[in-house]
Amino acid sequence: MPERGRTAQDRTTPQHPVNGARTGPSGTVEAAAGPVPAGGFPAGRSAARRTGLLVTFLLGALTATPPLAMDMYLPSLPAVTASLHAPAATVQLTLTGCLAGMALGQLLVGPMSDRWGRRRPLLVGLVVYVVATALCAVAPSVEVLIAFRLLQGLAGAAGIVISRAVVRDLYDGVAMARFFSTLMLISGVAPIVAPLIGGQILRVTDWRGVFVLLTVVGIALTALVALRLPETLPSAADRAGAERGARGGPGGGVGEALRSMRVLLADRVFSGYTFTGSFAFAALFAYVAASPFVVQEIYGASPQTFSLLFGVNSVGLMIVGQINGKILVGRVSLDKVLATGLTVVTLAAAVLLMMVTGVFGEVGLAAVAATLFVLMSAMGITLPNTQALALMRTRRHAGSASALLGTSSFLIGAVASPLVGVAGEHTAVPMAVVQLAAALVAVVFFVTLCRPWHARPGLESGTERSGEDS
Repeated sequence: MPERGRTAQDRTTPQHPVNGARTGPSGTVEAAAGPVPAGGFPAGRSAARRTGLLVTFLLGALTATPPLAMDMYLPSLPAVTASLHAPAATVQLTLTGCLAGMALGQLLVGPMSDRWGRRRPLLVGLVVYVVATALCAVAPSVEVLIAFRLLQGLAGAAGIVISRAVVRDLYDGVAMARFFSTLMLISGVAPIVAPLIGGQILRVTDWRGVFVLLTVVGIALTALVALRLPETLPSAADRAGAERGARGGPGGGVGEALRSMRVLLADRVFSGYTFTGSFAFAALFAYVAASPFVVQEIYGASPQTFSLLFGVNSVGLMIVGQINGKILVGRVSLDKVLATGLTVVTLAAAVLLMMVTGVFGEVGLAAVAATLFVLMSAMGITLPNTQALALMRTRRHAGSASALLGTSSFLIGAVASPLVGVAGEHTAVPMAVVQLAAALVAVVFFVTLCRPWHARPGLESGTERSGEDS
């Protein structure tokens, strides 16, 4: 019987090699039979170590797609409003369009990666992402920009969903939670440097230059993935798909994808962690969508000052993420760490709402920025642990599970984005209200569906199923 409050996966720390491979005497991954696929892991201890570092970097870069696509663009939102003669609420829909595209794109790409492997859907998505980003740079109106941002999000979703699926292919249990924290360190650089770069671009050109630079970054990432990212989909899954097709079964098609998603959503615990993380992400994205106007329009800061404050908050998130991965994970129950993160996010959102409604009297930018720093930093132990705890519920359908995680997060975040601007660009109250409401809903899902005080058998220990836990 598992220890109370911990899953079997919580106590499983070793890295799992790709299925269909065996572990050599030195701990390196060796091919089980036949040649290693193109781009696969090479044999040899030092080569495996170098490839592992590069793959880790690439996965972090793919995870950084959302902050690169959105955060570099944030300092220019007021400039876009003036340039395209559109109200702030309409310009914020360019963020909503990108976010909604990323949500829907993950729902499509995740099951595709379970059937055809991780590399092919990822490369196609990256190529389309580059084209869509280039088109954003020449958009003549805000309506056209919204459409191109939607396409950009649809294509960029491939990097997000497949990077999580690759992690699930290679890791399990506590090791997976630690790796997600490592990815947060790498991808956390993007929200630090992206708005800083965006603010500096506005010194020499207009907002269109931001998309030109994003296009160049997309081209470089596509080339690296094509040359260096290995295929990680377990070969056993490939064989199972071929056998289903030979029997006339779905063979991993749309029907099979929908069935696997139905199984995942029917699992109460998986759904609980998915929606807990999604509403926590909505609180984060309310900040992302509203902070350019709150900091620059309400408190009169420059784009460069906004970029600096945004970068500081990202540093906080990154540092706490590393504390999570290096110190807390493996020593403290993931559920307890997650509960702490949710508590801090909720309290910070409540304090922020009291500040902007005048409960504490007139407050300046410093107090608001400090509260936002606490809220954002707490995301460093909230988001990676919800992802790890949810993905622990399945291995066979890692792509579909990753798609559901991402789709839920980005759709709910897309709804939060326009809500923060409903009262105009001269009040921070909607941002604080949305953040507090999202945090409270996340807590409700965590308590009612995850039920962390109950012992739970892992679904991957030969008992993968849906529905209530025993």
